[in-house]
Amino acid sequence: QVQLVESGGGLVQAGGSLRLSCAASGRTFTNYAMAWFRQAPGKEREFVAAINWNSTSRYYQGSVKGRFTISRDDTKNSLYLQMNNLRPEDTAVYYCAADQRTLYGAPISRANNYDYWGQGTQVTVSS
Repeated sequence: QVQLVESGGGLVQAGGSLRLSCAASGRTFTNYAMAWFRQAPGKEREFVAAINWNSTSRYYQGSVKGRFTISRDDTKNSLYLQMNNLRPEDTAVYYCAADQRTLYGAPISRANNYDYWGQGTQVTVSS
């Protein structure tokens, strides 16, 4: 059974940092793109960042560019999101996602590009 499990969320003050992790089990996602999405209360799920299979291409939502960094470690079958200079508007449940259809695919912002999703981890930024 394929599972993506996020961790690292929590409560932080504005300007602080958090590092989210996503551990995959049941299969490897080497050679496939992965991504982070988030969903704030009362809002639709939105794209945050994506990374291609060999980490040579990354794509960020405009509001997080320069503050967030997506990375992966395929030796650990893991995806990461380093979040710096957090803002109250970054408060949301953060989800990792993995593609399994497009070998060597580009980092894509569309949610329907991804086949596997984690259960989410809560990030709360206080002002």
